[in-house]
Amino acid sequence: MRLDKLQEIKEKAKIRSPRRVHVCGGTGCTSSGSPGIIEKLKAEIKANGLEDEVEIVKTGCFGLCALGPIMIVHPENSFYSMVKEEDIPRIVREHLVNGNPVKELLYDETVKNTDHILPLEETNFYKKQHRVALRNCGEISPEHIEEYIGKDGYQALAKVLTTMTPEEVIQLILDSGLRGRGGAGFPTGLKWRFAAANKADKKYVCCNADEGDPGAFMDRSVLEGDPHVVLEAMAIAGYAIGASQGYIYVRAEYPIAVERLGIAIAQAREFGLLGDDIFGTGFSFDIELRLGAGAFVCGEETALMTSIEGNRGEPRPRPPFPALKGLFQKPTILNNVETYANIPQIILNGPEWFAAMGTEKSKGTKVFALGGKIKNTGLVEVPMGTTLREIVEEIGGGVPNGKRFKAAQTGGPSGGCIPAQHLDVPIDYDNLIAIGSMMGSGGLIVMDEDTCMVDIAKFFLEFTVDESCGKCTPCRIGTRRMLEILTKITKGQATMEDLDKLEELCEHLHSNSLCALGQTAPNPVISTLKYFRDEYIAHIVDKKCPAGVCKDLLQYKIDADKCKGCTLCARNCPVNAISGTVKNPHTIDQSKCIKCGACMDKCKFNAVYKD
Repeated sequence: MRLDKLQEIKEKAKIRSPRRVHVCGGTGCTSSGSPGIIEKLKAEIKANGLEDEVEIVKTGCFGLCALGPIMIVHPENSFYSMVKEEDIPRIVREHLVNGNPVKELLYDETVKNTDHILPLEETNFYKKQHRVALRNCGEISPEHIEEYIGKDGYQALAKVLTTMTPEEVIQLILDSGLRGRGGAGFPTGLKWRFAAANKADKKYVCCNADEGDPGAFMDRSVLEGDPHVVLEAMAIAGYAIGASQGYIYVRAEYPIAVERLGIAIAQAREFGLLGDDIFGTGFSFDIELRLGAGAFVCGEETALMTSIEGNRGEPRPRPPFPALKGLFQKPTILNNVETYANIPQIILNGPEWFAAMGTEKSKGTKVFALGGKIKNTGLVEVPMGTTLREIVEEIGGGVPNGKRFKAAQTGGPSGGCIPAQHLDVPIDYDNLIAIGSMMGSGGLIVMDEDTCMVDIAKFFLEFTVDESCGKCTPCRIGTRRMLEILTKITKGQATMEDLDKLEELCEHLHSNSLCALGQTAPNPVISTLKYFRDEYIAHIVDKKCPAGVCKDLLQYKIDADKCKGCTLCARNCPVNAISGTVKNPHTIDQSKCIKCGACMDKCKFNAVYKD
């Protein structure tokens, strides 16, 4: 690839069809039926003779996953949400043919309380976001390299290879203040400098795309919507440290991401943007995929490298660190997908541009996967320092059904719970650690008043026990002992001495485990003990679950004054535990009740309650 050829492709790619219909082809919308919508669109556009006027583009995620499948009509930027195949003929006829957007099918925030259609960037979900890592997701077809090049793709690589030394590249990344987005927040430029300083006949660049946290889908969305940004950034990293080979370690459970990465790598090789003598500079760099089998521990850098080498994914003692002896015992850098997604824009816009966003010690933006008890489930990217309240109440639309916000879990099994009292803490690496949580890769699970915090801690411990590789005793045995105590607490069988043992185990795991999986496994327990200790005590002393979640500690009862004797509860009880006659109060036999809640769900008079 010559530089003039890159510019030619870029200019040509800017000449787009005046009418483009972008349909989300990410995992969420695909599972909701977007492939069928695309096929229906093609048929209707052909039937209306619009093939030469309207271009259909299958994109990545737009972010507002709760409203998928999503379709945006350009140039008007009309945002159609929860689209059905049967809606397509009307949209094509009224909007694409006659120029009249179908308002009742548009995202309600764009048409509410206004005579005109609001731009997406003025809606609550989008107006506080600032897209850097996600800049191309939803904007381009991830399966066509020309579209990426048309959005300044591979310009940063060209700039680096033709105008900068490796030392200048590393210094630029250091000056930007970019910290690793995989969880630990280590300065990216510093990691690159360490690897560059170590001399070896071979060096490697690795990408951690083994996103394993429950509720996290940030990296998946970048890979599905903008795979070339990762390839370009890895090539830049390779030039900076003197590496010629890269590996992307991606979850096999991400079939769309894997497919698009494969397409992107093949296209980049075809265009001479991977391989030998890139831009005629003498620099050579190539990338291969390695599929992970779903082991959470392989998110740890040394375990990931061990897996790439073809061995069982287990962590190694450090030091030596990967910058000295990593993949195949050679100097290696490992960054995650989101970290790499920032690199090209930092190169093109300068370190000052990036450092101007965020906080003093946490520069730039952060992508979060919003999930749990939240109205707008989806993917958001906000400047570091945005408060949790802004994310939950404004961007996320708040907790649904009038429920009260109770806590948010960040950092997955390695993180902690943030209670309502810290809703206004600016979110960055240091602030989250100070309140007992951590950034993690970016999963953010919202919990409401009906959540039992002891049960949440137990859930994450169950996950950690399943995912422990078993190599070190503190993690292998300690997590199981912790889970046993938490199970006793949720069953009402624990004592206050068990609580003391639980806290002792937390400290032991944190201090003695081999890798971060074991070291951080106690975090959900530590944070819930810190902020919701009263719930633990209620389970132990009062034998009650305040949230009514732990089945062994609750009973379903019927209020005789409210019961109308409609028999709905009895007819829907799977174990015949409810007795009574028509128009007379019913009762529940507690010895038979399996606490499934069917009676409460079916009762129309709110007569069934938890005690």
